[in-house]
Amino acid sequence: MESTGKTRPVGWALRTAASVHVVAIAGQPVFAGVYLSGDYDGLRLHATGADVVTSLAYLQVVVAVVVWFRLRRAWPFLATTAVAAAETVQYFAGLDGALWLHLPLGVLTVAGLVVLVAAVWRRPLTRAAADA
Repeated sequence: MESTGKTRPVGWALRTAASVHVVAIAGQPVFAGVYLSGDYDGLRLHATGADVVTSLAYLQVVVAVVVWFRLRRAWPFLATTAVAAAETVQYFAGLDGALWLHLPLGVLTVAGLVVLVAAVWRRPLTRAAADA
């Protein structure tokens, strides 16, 4: 059952973390494209971007845990954990040079995060009513 009311501060923290995360991940294909077009500095930018994006994913997981406990909303944690897991596999596939996995998983990860951010902004982040 849905509780009425305004989004709590922890809900805004999740929205902020997810929004910063999606902005950061949007740069990754750009940096990869710079590298693939022959500018080898693009690889350094892509690697630095991977560190930033992955760190933001883990930060978002922490915020989603707080949302789960404070607002009794598990779905942001479950969705965020799925995206963070995909990003972690993506990260290590890139380090290993497994482009057969790195490229398609990158596309899926960006798409998944965009869907997650849309859900975080569209769905209420108020405290769920206790089941009676």
